[in-house]
Amino acid sequence: MIYKVSLNGKFYEVEVEKGEAVIKSEFDAAVPQAAVPAVSSANVPQTAAPVAAPAPAAAASAAAITAPMPGNINAVKVTSGQAVKEGDVLVILEAMKMENEITAPKAGKVGQIFVQKGATVETGAPLVEVL
Repeated sequence: MIYKVSLNGKFYEVEVEKGEAVIKSEFDAAVPQAAVPAVSSANVPQTAAPVAAPAPAAAASAAAITAPMPGNINAVKVTSGQAVKEGDVLVILEAMKMENEITAPKAGKVGQIFVQKGATVETGAPLVEVL
């Protein structure tokens, strides 16, 4: 059976046969561009003030580990202030009936924990901060 999967901004075509999965092809995800209406100088009032760009959403932290996919938090394996090594399990994320271990990408100290057991998260949601 062949499935098309989107993960971290890339599309994968995966063939699953008798318990083995093989990536058949990989594509970059296309981000739809918003249509920008054409504006002529005749349509713009001369007294119009410039419009400020919207403020970006507040980011959790550059050190925050984010959810690679949407799912439910089954367990949080660390506490704030705890020392962790690279590869230590931080969070168990259940997605599509599979438990995924979210591990520390580097050694450090756990800062803020953004989720708790039972929470539902979307792709890119901050989980744990490793300083």
